[in-house]
Amino acid sequence: MEYQAFNSAPWEHGSFWVAVAIIIFIVLFAKKIIVPITAMLDARTNAVRAALDEAAKLKAEAEAMLVAAKARQAQAIEDAKEIIAHAEAEATRTRLELAAEARAMTKRRERLALDRIAAAEKAALEEVRNVAIDVATSASTQLLKAGFAAETDLGMIDRAIAGIPAALRSSV
Repeated sequence: MEYQAFNSAPWEHGSFWVAVAIIIFIVLFAKKIIVPITAMLDARTNAVRAALDEAAKLKAEAEAMLVAAKARQAQAIEDAKEIIAHAEAEATRTRLELAAEARAMTKRRERLALDRIAAAEKAALEEVRNVAIDVATSASTQLLKAGFAAETDLGMIDRAIAGIPAALRSSV
């Protein structure tokens, strides 16, 4: 079976007339078909161009925002360094103040302890004196009771009474 289109005239076959009809259709309706397709492609091209322009604009804004963010970050780092330096200086100052206060408090406590020790020594010395006075008084009382008789007691009393005005004048 051979294809008959090669052996006969082309207009005798249906495919020839189909091709002619397509060509006529294209010639008659090409303008009506091409214009909307072209308009549609132009609209698509314009939309893509607008999208690219918008993307470029957004890219420029993003780059500007990135530069601003980097500047803010650098400023924040500088601020943080200043805050850290200030905090270290404040900590050093506070440490020195606390050390001075601790030294002063230690000196006050040492002075207070020395005052307490002195007061305790004074109280102990007073107590020892009082005990010594009590012992001396009781010893002298016993010696006087044992060593003097009644008639010598009267003579001593008389001499002591007589010596009171002279003793009062000499002490004032």
